[in-house]
Amino acid sequence: MTLLEKDSRYVWHPYTQMKTAAPPLPIVRGEGALMFAEDGKTYIDAVSSWWVNLHGHGHPHIAGRIAAQAHTLEQVIFAGFTHAPAVELAEQLLQILPGNQAKVFYSDNGSTAVEVALKIAIQYYHNQNSLRKTIIAFENGYHGDTFGAMSASGELSFNTAFEDYLFEVKRIPPPLPGQEKTSFKALQHILNTHQVCAFIFEPLVMGAGGMLMYEAKALDDLIQQAQLQGVICIADEVMTGFGRTGKLFASHYLHQQPDIFCLSKGLTGGFLPMGVTTCSQAIFDAFYSEDKTKTFFHGHSYTANPLGCAAALASLELLQHEDCQVNIQRIIKLHQDFKKKIQSHPNLQNVRQTGTILALEFKTAEKTSYFNNLRDRLYHFFIENAVLLRPLGNVIYVLPPYCITGAQLKRVYEAIEAALNLVMKKE
Repeated sequence: MTLLEKDSRYVWHPYTQMKTAAPPLPIVRGEGALMFAEDGKTYIDAVSSWWVNLHGHGHPHIAGRIAAQAHTLEQVIFAGFTHAPAVELAEQLLQILPGNQAKVFYSDNGSTAVEVALKIAIQYYHNQNSLRKTIIAFENGYHGDTFGAMSASGELSFNTAFEDYLFEVKRIPPPLPGQEKTSFKALQHILNTHQVCAFIFEPLVMGAGGMLMYEAKALDDLIQQAQLQGVICIADEVMTGFGRTGKLFASHYLHQQPDIFCLSKGLTGGFLPMGVTTCSQAIFDAFYSEDKTKTFFHGHSYTANPLGCAAALASLELLQHEDCQVNIQRIIKLHQDFKKKIQSHPNLQNVRQTGTILALEFKTAEKTSYFNNLRDRLYHFFIENAVLLRPLGNVIYVLPPYCITGAQLKRVYEAIEAALNLVMKKE
């Protein structure tokens, strides 16, 4: 049997209707911003392989650090034990996160980082015999696929089967341009009528909800109001962290700093799964007790895996190097130039950009949604043109690894322009 025949027989792919989806592309190698298929065709990875790849595929610095660590210590239980890569990574993360962050808790991925954050916030008040239980989140937000993360996410169609099993979360409109006052008033109303323990949000860019973008000032106002009433503010920077918005973290644009951070995706440069939840000293202190019932009873078998920590340390070194920061600014400038060129196109409803994230909303007869029928046509058009772009319904976004060349980005932009002129003729 061929690889695709075996895949069809044995594998169940994520976010894929296996009956109707086209066969997956067999990728055999990656280098830089390129992926090489079994048939020899080359694809530009313009979405960083689901937003995780920062520095390009197969980066030798990260690969070398993982290999060296594998010969020293590949795994050890993290309850009652520790190791140098985990301690060093925690130290380095706290040096680049906002100054109010004090402790690092390791997990496996973005969803589990959010689960940890929600459980910490809930137990923080439980440990103090407080009745605060309400959680606030944005409409159209997305925080992951585990049950707590689904609960905190907006009312997304792909969570419909689980609605009866999710806990209640109060949702407010995100402070999108022109909706700032509405969002603020909605937050105030909930704060005044409920015992709120936490407010969770994706800062500045709401990923899976359609790459929706809003200003830091609007989020500052919401965080300040929530914190004045003792509400724990949770920044889900799983997607926006590690330079995606132009700064190391989206929260670096804020004056009001969140109490808890959720990190994953770019953390290891796209090499290994790992999640991180950080918190302030005040939150940690609510668990620090001689009373064992106040312990945070949460953990994973691969918590603080040494190989993942080694990959993250190597990725951070690359991220903070001058060359990478220059590349980030280069991508931002190229995005800005393309946005200026394309934004008045008659087939575009909206073009928006934050840092290295560029989103283009195509005009369609259907409303903007994840299940917009234009999605599949656009996806296959880009694949045929050797570019990996994974539309969110009728929203195309470009979120490349920082090593992508100007020529490669030009090809991505040209594919988007072709889609606007060719695919949209059939709409």
